[in-house]
Amino acid sequence: MNEILARWRLDGSTALVTGASRGIGYACARELAALGARVLLVARDADALEAARRELSEEFPACAAHAFAADLSLAESRLEVFDWIADLNADAGAELSIVVNNVGANQVRAALDYPLAEVEALLRTNLLSAFHLCQLAHPHLAAHGAGAIVNVGSVSGLTHVRTGAPYGMSKAALHQLTRNFACEWAEDGIRVNAVAPWYIRTRRTETALADADYLDEVLARTPMQRIGEPHEVAAAVAFLCLPAASYISGECIAVDGGFLRYGF
Repeated sequence: MNEILARWRLDGSTALVTGASRGIGYACARELAALGARVLLVARDADALEAARRELSEEFPACAAHAFAADLSLAESRLEVFDWIADLNADAGAELSIVVNNVGANQVRAALDYPLAEVEALLRTNLLSAFHLCQLAHPHLAAHGAGAIVNVGSVSGLTHVRTGAPYGMSKAALHQLTRNFACEWAEDGIRVNAVAPWYIRTRRTETALADADYLDEVLARTPMQRIGEPHEVAAAVAFLCLPAASYISGECIAVDGGFLRYGF
């Protein structure tokens, strides 16, 4: 293959994608599979996850899709995921080279209405799971020598939006984690980046966007005057995993239709 074209492929790579059964996570797995990566899918819903694995295997037979159901808010489940990956690697001899931390959760409330237990649960899912998975992935990615991590953050981690304080602070911390790991792990050949989506058309956003007045407000703050699609986030994620992005680390790319640049 031409060396330029090879920079835009992921043949021989193995990618772990969390929250991969639906929405942005599934779109990321599909994009990576289309570019030649073997994909390892993790999510809580075993039935939806298996359906996603089957769909990817049918569309991209060479992607060798595998799935493991786990609740990544739990430390023991994260350890089980990496036991599973070790077994897969032993069988296939393909070292993990890409991690996409996409799993997330939210409950929208006024700041004074959050029970502390709910805040802690959101932080475990949105932030601590990514921190721990990166730690667990580090030896695999370092052994590969050209590893890539992409964290799926949010514009709510960069400015105020009406998603609730715990969600916003978890995503802001995820962006900072991205910068810290990028600096610490560059010497290990690991690049760490993030994407920050605005409203994307997924099952999680459909209720809010079904409110016509609220949708009008969202579109009024979005220069491109439309809601984003999961594949548009996945394309940015995939780019950050490619050899073509080999000198990019510590960045957060907003996938937001211009939302963050909107003035008065």
